[in-house]
Amino acid sequence: MKRIAVKTLEFVGLSVMLSSVLTPLAAAQQPGREVYRCPGNPVLYTDTLSAKEARDKGCRTLEGAPITVVQAVKPRSGGGTPAASPSTTRPADQRVDPNDQRARDSDARRILEGELKREEERLAQMQKDYNKGEPERQGDERNYQKYLDRVADMKAGIARKENDIAAIKRELSKLPQ
Repeated sequence: MKRIAVKTLEFVGLSVMLSSVLTPLAAAQQPGREVYRCPGNPVLYTDTLSAKEARDKGCRTLEGAPITVVQAVKPRSGGGTPAASPSTTRPADQRVDPNDQRARDSDARRILEGELKREEERLAQMQKDYNKGEPERQGDERNYQKYLDRVADMKAGIARKENDIAAIKRELSKLPQ
């Protein structure tokens, strides 16, 4: 055994699993080799240092202390490989009937088109109220700064609504015709 770093195990979601049973270090090491505990973060246990190197680093010799090695499976990274499509991971007996899928797509399209229509109507009303950057002043806006704040909020609301409409159109373009 070369180096063992003792770290706190972090649980990443539910995917962290221990891959082996805890194994005593003493049984795995070669006879006659000293094991040193070196300070630092993380604490390092090693049998590769000479006595002089261990002394220089401030390491202490371990005698008769049981050491346990924990081996864990590394969690999968999300960015390395593309996700498998549902059609390749789903067994043949669990696949959705093509007619059912067409009906689902049709329902999704109908819902998105209805949402798009409502959002476009709201955008048209917001633009009408905005009046090209000069909306009518309200009675409680004697302070000009209040008016300017409302105008800025209206402009930001219109920009958000336009982004929402663009997102709905993108979703519609993903659906089959």
